[in-house]
Amino acid sequence: MANFRLCAFADEYSPMIDEQIKGMKENGIEYLEIRNVDGTNIADITEDKAREVKAKLDREGLKVWSMGSPIGKIDINDELEPHLEKLRHVIKLAKILDCNKIRMFSFFIPDDADKSALRDKVMSGLEKMLDIADKEGILLCHENEKGIYGDTVEACLEIKEYFGDRIRVIFDPANFCQCDEQTYPYGYSKLGEHLEYMHIKDVRNSDQTIVPAGEGNGHIPEILSEINKRVDGDFILTLEPHLSVFDGLAGLEKPGDTTKIGNAFSSKEEAFNVAVKSLKGIINKI
Repeated sequence: MANFRLCAFADEYSPMIDEQIKGMKENGIEYLEIRNVDGTNIADITEDKAREVKAKLDREGLKVWSMGSPIGKIDINDELEPHLEKLRHVIKLAKILDCNKIRMFSFFIPDDADKSALRDKVMSGLEKMLDIADKEGILLCHENEKGIYGDTVEACLEIKEYFGDRIRVIFDPANFCQCDEQTYPYGYSKLGEHLEYMHIKDVRNSDQTIVPAGEGNGHIPEILSEINKRVDGDFILTLEPHLSVFDGLAGLEKPGDTTKIGNAFSSKEEAFNVAVKSLKGIINKI
């Protein structure tokens, strides 16, 4: 039986770290997937700022589960070395924050490109990232994201099989739905045994609007039920609600893409709280 433990992109509650901590405490969330701090992306904060954040989290008994970095969110044809320098900086920050995981991606692929022809270049770029992370004892965790090489179930499996335990798998149901991939049973049957953790975000296929967990076509209740059968021990679920527009949203997407946010709530805080309540409701029924 799985012991589901909650994590969150708390920058969707507030861009300010003090308010993020408040939102986590109010909702009983113990882990932070840290993405934006006081309006600055986690990959761009200073080491001193990371120490300040660590002290604040320690005072409240909270921990960073993963660095919600943008590593790998560049065009496959962009120069790689500056991005590797950014990875080296994120690793330094991760160590300050006592975190051994970095969320990352497998490069944006041009819309008119032959994806298969870019496979070797993608794998070479990922290899360079992994070489850096491996030496530092840091785990790179690949998230399926629309428009990157690993945006389909098969591509994610291909990356995992190519690198084995050197790379870890994050399963994001809404992102798969946005790529016309079936999350369950197909997606989970292919990737379930490899999951490091999961992002909780759901989408309604009929109009591609992001909705609370369990109200869309991501099959989150079914997937969590399967995880509950498979896993004996802790399993982390990171809430990534996307139920209201928040600072930094535009910077998360491939140029030209726009996630359809319903904005059915009066504030970011209300949207975040509803997201937590929806997930807890699903867990309580398992």
